[in-house]
Amino acid sequence: MLGEILTAIVTPFRSDGSVDLDGFRALAAHLVDNGSDGLVVTGTTGESPTLSDDERLALYEAAVDEVGGRASVVAGTGTYSTAHSVHLTERAHELGVDGFLVVTPYYNKPPVRGIVEHFKAIASVSDRPVVVYNIPGRVVLNLEADAIAQLAEIPSVRAVKQANPDLEQAGRIVDLGLDLYAGDDDLVFPFLQLGGRGGVCVHTHVVGPRVKEMVTRFRAGDLDGAGALDEELRPSIELLRVVVNPIAIKCALDLLGHEVGGVRLPLVEASELERDAVRDCLERLGLLQPAVA
Repeated sequence: MLGEILTAIVTPFRSDGSVDLDGFRALAAHLVDNGSDGLVVTGTTGESPTLSDDERLALYEAAVDEVGGRASVVAGTGTYSTAHSVHLTERAHELGVDGFLVVTPYYNKPPVRGIVEHFKAIASVSDRPVVVYNIPGRVVLNLEADAIAQLAEIPSVRAVKQANPDLEQAGRIVDLGLDLYAGDDDLVFPFLQLGGRGGVCVHTHVVGPRVKEMVTRFRAGDLDGAGALDEELRPSIELLRVVVNPIAIKCALDLLGHEVGGVRLPLVEASELERDAVRDCLERLGLLQPAVA
């Protein structure tokens, strides 16, 4: 539907803190050329809480123009506010995106019936696929299987990005006929074994070709080869745990020569110790030569 490997793309910023659309276009093209079947634009990795609506819409337009037709463009339009999410979804639809990533409403812990109505309202303004984003570690609420079953009754709800390592729950998503995407990068391989589609990933900014190869090998029946690649990718998971996303991945991109700029407050730049740890992960991945002592 939307592809197997979707990268939740960072938002490049200029030195004055403004969105760098040229840098975004360059990175989008690079990711699609290097393993990504699609991009999730203005997810949390893209620092969506700090972006204005105009900035979000400019990013959707740039993504569709740059890679539309050869990769899917999924707009992260979910917010706590149903009305705001509906507005963003309507505008993103008009700009030609292929689908929408909608996170569970956060902080206030609405009851399941409220969550279902939230998704119904968003889905009502477009016939394009909605990916439900279940990330209990961030929204402090886990969408249990029964809740996801209710969401699956909404015609345009077609997939779940599951940032929850509960394999039984993940299997129930597949049983419901929904596409299962790993929401944590270390879940891609185990979810494939459950019948998952792939992942919405961050590490694919730097290891996209290898992650795509892992999925390809798995689909071809080469489970040992896919598992070996999964092990080989361990340093890319460690990289993401050096410091909160997207600080680490932006640091990695900078070390690899991609001009993505800094981050917006309340995020801050990687410290020297964090930068050294990111560099070490990139060296073990074979992406950087070891620094001269």
